[in-house]
Amino acid sequence: MESAFKELGEKASVLDFDPKSAVVGGGVEDIYGEDTATEDQLVTPWTYSVASGYSLLRDPQYNKGLAFTEKERDAHYLRGLLPPATCSQQLQEKKLMNTIRQYQVPLQKYMALTELQERNERLFYKLLIDNVEELLPIVYTPTVGEACQKFGSIFRRPQGLYISLKEKGKVLEVLKNWPERTVQVIVVTDGERILGLGDLGCQGMGIPVGKLALYTALGGVRPSACLPITIDVGTNNKQLLEDEFYIGLRQKRTTGKEYADLLDEFMSAVKQNYGEKVVIQFEDFANHNAFQLLEKYRRTHLVFNDDIQGTAAVVLAGVVAALRLVGGSLSEHKFLFLGAGEAGTGIAELIALEISQKTKTPVEETRKKIWLVDSKGLIVSSRKDSLQQFKKPWAHEHEPIDNLLDAVKAIKPTVLIGSSGVGRTFTKEVIEAVSSFNEKPLILALSNPTSQSECTAEEAYTWSKGRTIFASGSPFDPVEYNGKVYVPGQVIQI
Repeated sequence: MESAFKELGEKASVLDFDPKSAVVGGGVEDIYGEDTATEDQLVTPWTYSVASGYSLLRDPQYNKGLAFTEKERDAHYLRGLLPPATCSQQLQEKKLMNTIRQYQVPLQKYMALTELQERNERLFYKLLIDNVEELLPIVYTPTVGEACQKFGSIFRRPQGLYISLKEKGKVLEVLKNWPERTVQVIVVTDGERILGLGDLGCQGMGIPVGKLALYTALGGVRPSACLPITIDVGTNNKQLLEDEFYIGLRQKRTTGKEYADLLDEFMSAVKQNYGEKVVIQFEDFANHNAFQLLEKYRRTHLVFNDDIQGTAAVVLAGVVAALRLVGGSLSEHKFLFLGAGEAGTGIAELIALEISQKTKTPVEETRKKIWLVDSKGLIVSSRKDSLQQFKKPWAHEHEPIDNLLDAVKAIKPTVLIGSSGVGRTFTKEVIEAVSSFNEKPLILALSNPTSQSECTAEEAYTWSKGRTIFASGSPFDPVEYNGKVYVPGQVIQI
């Protein structure tokens, strides 16, 4: 070793040091050339090192499986770690789609796709992009709802970040544990209102993961720029708390100051770690938190609530497109909503704003064309004192009505929108009533998953005698009625 250091000391630079002139590790000569294996590769202290060999095959971001070429196998030390055959990504896609199509249960397909995403990210998105119509109901609603319900049982490998009350005071440290530094979009949930399924606690992680898969497949955002996060403050779901496979905190849901402090720490840490331009999407927060969080952070962070704003934008676009079939302008229609939560009030407000902008009428006036029914009946001015703040703009002058059917008969809407999260609430009587005074009633059953949809496509077409313009949140198959095939639209997932 002395001779080695002596030689090094006499040279002009460390970069001139000849490794062949020295022995390694206390006199053990480099017989197998392990120390010189990369001498032809440029290595500097500031180079980002990509995994190679065995580690590369277990890195979903870079693994390509049998699609690694002969040259790549040599360059990345993959010889012997893969079978000798090579195949194209197209052949891999064909093989996997054949396998997925053999599964009869949607949850099995979901688990197969999740396993692929955790193993070969490029191939996962290739499958999703090329087969989006077939795989979208698997990756997201309605299958993701069942996946969240059974998340603890099917959990294999963590995706995204879990921030719980245990990490309070250390949220920034948790964010720094995430390997990607150029995060552009965060989808975050606290799991309290997952689709129409209620409080699923920590198991709501399936929603941010699924939503961000769509950001990449449909929006072209790099997977490495997406970060799904679940904030675990407990759950009030007794069944989950007693489930031995539940993966979250086993305690009642925290509320009040402790909840607000954790969210505030989280929002501050996100800006500190990823900068001011990162987009934070609030997903499936319960009503009482969703509106408060959006109002609190909309001026300090790039935030939006998908259930309030995202759903509203897509539904408005769907309604405007449907007017070409129904006829008339937006301001000429009357709207009745079943459901006055985040989605319902968000959609209603955007419709009112659009009518206001088009007609140059104050939004206070255009809101009067829109009526909402909640669990207690039609929202009217006599209920104003007992209403939550976000419902009060929709309390119009009218006698109280305690059920949807009577509200339909009294209001006579041209557009009926369901965002209640309660299945089969658009009954035969309701659809027949709205069809009785509309040649082409526009019916949107938006609640998810399929089991929570206000009605099915078949029910809507059959009970309206094929006259309705129908769209839903979850996909439905085409319906044949009186010899004619009707293809239902899919408006949005909420």
